[in-house]
Amino acid sequence: MEIEVTGAKILLELPFGITITETQVNMWIVMLGIALVCIWLTRGLKVRPTSKRQIIAEYLVKTAENFVTSNMGKKWKWFAPYIAALFSLAMFCSLSSLLGMYPPTSDLNTTAGWAIMTFVMITFYKIKTNGPLGYAKSLTEPIFIMTPMNILGEFATPLSMAFRMFGNVASGTVVSALVYAALSVANNALFGWLPGILGEMGQKLPILQLGVPAILSLYFDVFSGVLQAFIFCMLTMLYIASAAEPSD
Repeated sequence: MEIEVTGAKILLELPFGITITETQVNMWIVMLGIALVCIWLTRGLKVRPTSKRQIIAEYLVKTAENFVTSNMGKKWKWFAPYIAALFSLAMFCSLSSLLGMYPPTSDLNTTAGWAIMTFVMITFYKIKTNGPLGYAKSLTEPIFIMTPMNILGEFATPLSMAFRMFGNVASGTVVSALVYAALSVANNALFGWLPGILGEMGQKLPILQLGVPAILSLYFDVFSGVLQAFIFCMLTMLYIASAAEPSD
């Protein structure tokens, strides 16, 4: 019997309740692929770029730095490696579905982990900028009675970030699967009335499933996956930059 955790199959059960899921395996495959590409791009770097590989590497680094500084300011230029790593990991995890893999971003555990990491950094910079007392005071503004709502608002940030990406990627996978199944039924119904061998061949050939799933995959897997990675990184930058600003 197959056991599933938020849609991800458990591939291996180890002692002490430790499990290896499809999400973990695919995540490591994506991280390994990104690491190998980075090693290949940065091999044999020179002061003056002479190879297309180094030019591409420098272009990617410059693009990441410009992306961060344009949204957070020049003082946050050092934050570019984290945002670049988060964006590439989120994007390629979603795009892994094009290879028939279970996308790790369809697992709430993945997006929740990233959102919690962002929440920790937001809280850290709020305390660092305003001090523990200043941070505690901000939870009571504008009036003390709003404290419970402000506390809920703090925890709503990682929840909304986690569920936004998870919901969009997971729903795209479900919608694509439902449409594919519906087209299979329609294909059988359309060609089932044909007599003899024509009907049998028409039912076996997935004629109606050739075009529409590909278009849906182009949207849900490519466009939506890249868009959600961009939104997640954008929110991370804006929340952290805002947290580092001193409160009035």
